[in-house]
Order: sequence, then structure tokens, then C-alpha cells
Amino acid sequence: MVYVKLIKNVAFFKRFQVKRRRRREAKTDYKARVKMVQQDRNKYNTKKYRLVVRFTNRKCICQIAYATITGDYVVAQANSAELVNYGVPAGHKNYAAAYCTGLLCARRVLKTFGLDEKIKGKEEIDGEEYHIEEEDTECRPFKAILDVGLQRTCSGARLWGALKGAVDGGLHVPHNTKRFPGYTPAESKKSEPAYDAEAHKGKIFGEHVKDYMEMLSEEDPTKYEAHFAKYIADGKDGDGMEDMYAEAHKKIRENPAPKAVKKKGLKVTRIDSDTVKMSDNTQHARSTKITLEERKAKVLGKIAAAQARAMEDE
Repeated sequence: MVYVKLIKNVAFFKRFQVKRRRRREAKTDYKARVKMVQQDRNKYNTKKYRLVVRFTNRKCICQIAYATITGDYVVAQANSAELVNYGVPAGHKNYAAAYCTGLLCARRVLKTFGLDEKIKGKEEIDGEEYHIEEEDTECRPFKAILDVGLQRTCSGARLWGALKGAVDGGLHVPHNTKRFPGYTPAESKKSEPAYDAEAHKGKIFGEHVKDYMEMLSEEDPTKYEAHFAKYIADGKDGDGMEDMYAEAHKKIRENPAPKAVKKKGLKVTRIDSDTVKMSDNTQHARSTKITLEERKAKVLGKIAAAQARAMEDE
């Protein structure tokens, strides 16, 4: 009989430690997070800002946050759903929208700290490599490190669009062009890598979306009308794609402030212990907090009801 070594024995399970909740939910890479948030001893209690980029099924979210012992604090945030206010009706999770969101977040955080007039960033968008620290400015640039979470950092990914938008907006985010669209690595040790800024500029202005729109409108008009319904309703087509994003960049720089949310001013009237009625005649489930004595009495009532049912069955 072959001897099989038992690896997961009693000693193994006694020493087993459950991973953290957000690691079990596949939300946080704690090893990467520790690297990003740890601060030097000679910079004790100095905020270390991160450019957090995340994508959902419908939008792109960019935040400037810093970590404390009590949790993360967000200084400024922007999401691509706000691009409706800047003339972009749809397509809020593509590369061009990610660039606009990064630009909006950068201009917003600089305005929060009163640096928007001193730091302009790169106003001519041409896709070229740009670092604000190389410019002659009156003050030191606002530095943040890129936080990609659990996303795959493959070449040409949308998160690089958000990074490029934040950098062109005036933030100092350490990076290079190796993962940008248009970058071609060296074929051999003797050759040099190449970076095509025009290809990157095309992605920033949505040329890939334009090409797809034109192809679809010729080959399958029915699918085109269904797929780009919001663009058509807003009067946008493939030819006006570049102008639409150029106008959005201009509007973002003019006024990056978030749009004020109007309060509805609704009044709440409680109907019973579990339901409330709003002044617009809608009802919602809102339970009231009960005391310890009331909770104990509720449990005893449930036990008595269960015993009564058991006696009836017998």
C-alpha cells in the first residue's frame, strides 16, 4: 500500500486563519494596499493620496483618497455618469469616457485645494507623454499614486485612459507609456520601443467608437439604431464624435464643480411601527427600534406560538 502523507490534518485546521472579509469577497488586494498606504517614518501623519479607478457595468469612477487608521477618506470624486452635464449622452464606460472622468476628477481636486488657477495641466490633448513635475509651476504639483484594485493591468485597458486624463488635468501620477495604446515594445535588445501618440489620441477622442458606428450603420442599420439609440436621440453620429469629446474637455476645464442636488423637501409621517408615508403619497418600510425588554417579549411570544402549534399537531 502506497503511503500518503496527510497534509491537512488536525494541526493544520487548528492554525487555519480566516482571510479578511474584503479578501474573501475578492474586493481588496491587501498586499498591494499595504504597499500603497504605508508611509515613511519621517513623514509621520502625512497624507498619502491615491488615484482610485474603478469600473462598474455602467460607469467609471475616479476618486482621490487617503488612508487613516479609522478608514479611507475621499477628498474628491467623479464618475462618468456626470458626463451627461458636459455633452456626452452615452458610452460612459469606454476609453474616451474614462479619460474625461480622470480629467474631471483632477480638475475637481485641484479646485478643492485652490490650485486650479496655478496648475493648468496639458490643455492641448495630443496623446504625447506628459508629466506635470517637468513643467515650471509656482507650486509643487499634487502627487497621487494609481490604485487599480484587482483589475488586470493589460496594455490598452480603460484604466489607463483615466490615468492619462488625470495626468493631463494637472496631477502628478508616476507612470510611463508602456501600457498605453500605441506603445510597441522592442523586438530585440538592439532595437528601441516605439510609442505612437496619434493612436493614443484616437482612443481618447473615441475613434474606435466612431469606426464601429460607421461599420454598423452600413452593415446592420437595425442593430445600429438599437445599439446607439441615445446617441441618435441626442443628434450625435460618428462624424461628430471627436467634436463631442473635445467640447466635453473644454467644459470640464471651465467648470469642474459637481452639480448641486436639489432637495425634495419631503415630510415623513409614520403609519405604524413598520411603515412610513411620504408627503408625495408613497409608502416605505421603516422599522422602529425596540427596547431590550420588547425584544425579549417578542422572542417569548414566538416560542409560545411554536409550542402552541406543536400541541395542536399532537
